[in-house]
Amino acid sequence: MTALRDNLVEVRDLTKHFPITQGIIVQRQIGAVKAVDGISFDVKRGETLGLVGETGCGKSTTARLLVRLLHPTSGTVLFDGEDISSRKRATLKSLHRQAQMVFQDPYSSLNPRKTVGSIIAEPYAIHGLYKGEGERKQRVQELMDRVGLNPEHYNRYPHEFSGGQRQRIGVARAIALEPKLLIADEPVSALDVSIQAQVLNLLKRLQREMGLTLVFISHDLSVVRHMCDRVAVMYLGKIVELASSDALYTYPRHPYTGALLSAVPVPDPTGGKRERAILTGDVPSPANPPRACRFHTRCLKAQELCRTEEPLIENKGGDTEAACHFPLTEEEVSEQLPGRSSARADASAGYSSSSTYSDSRASSSPLLLQSLISRKSER
Repeated sequence: MTALRDNLVEVRDLTKHFPITQGIIVQRQIGAVKAVDGISFDVKRGETLGLVGETGCGKSTTARLLVRLLHPTSGTVLFDGEDISSRKRATLKSLHRQAQMVFQDPYSSLNPRKTVGSIIAEPYAIHGLYKGEGERKQRVQELMDRVGLNPEHYNRYPHEFSGGQRQRIGVARAIALEPKLLIADEPVSALDVSIQAQVLNLLKRLQREMGLTLVFISHDLSVVRHMCDRVAVMYLGKIVELASSDALYTYPRHPYTGALLSAVPVPDPTGGKRERAILTGDVPSPANPPRACRFHTRCLKAQELCRTEEPLIENKGGDTEAACHFPLTEEEVSEQLPGRSSARADASAGYSSSSTYSDSRASSSPLLLQSLISRKSER
């Protein structure tokens, strides 16, 4: 019997370039948008990996590459030990039974002409499961109940539901085939705070019950802190930092990560004065990214080496890997993120405890969202 691999997904040098063409009758390529440009990471079984970064950094493109909704330009994606990056379109059916996706917009991802029952039952129709009409309807209603929808609403249409309910429909459709991997592409960004907490807790509960491996994409760093075991920070198609949640939020090493975290409001007036790391300029175009380190045009610590030599992602101590020639020091982190020195010491030593995780997570989360999450978890 083959031993179970620790990593469900292994990504190596994954690249996706979208061609820029010119001409009407005869088109020729004059450039390319480098949406994802040579990233490598692993996703362990049963963990939640977060992808964060500014708009346009390549998070959603990476998600679509993992489930082969897009064909990669180069690189490999191993899913459960099998290379899926070179699979033909006709052979992707078996992959999509094991890897599913929850999309950002809960309305545009649902067919407005179909009832909720037929939308959730669509995976069964595609894969030829539960062929009996009564059997399929019973299974769909069980799924609706599992995600917190009223099974009696089986024949309603998407426009008759609220935003949070529509997202639950998307989740029910995604888990219908009981996949191993679930990718959530900003599943709560279009929802208000109270509904966000409900959907987040739903995803956590389903992960526990079904043993799901989750890739979670979000702009909201406090949400990522609550959900994820490890976090990958992306900038202009590259992963610039990859660390456990404890290490990343208490001792970020890349200046870009530090700037993102320093912008998160902390509801603690006694937490000390913070020195905001304010980034200057706009994000460069992915069609013409800067040479060497892509962040050097906005980095406060950039030196000549950053403009001539691209930094490789490497271990910076503890659970942190970063692509930076001049990573943040403890003194710089203390100025940007005061009140985290004890947790930072643990993270730099590669140690994390449940109490540290809970305390640091609470300090980096908005009060309302944190209280709603805790209250609903107790229920």
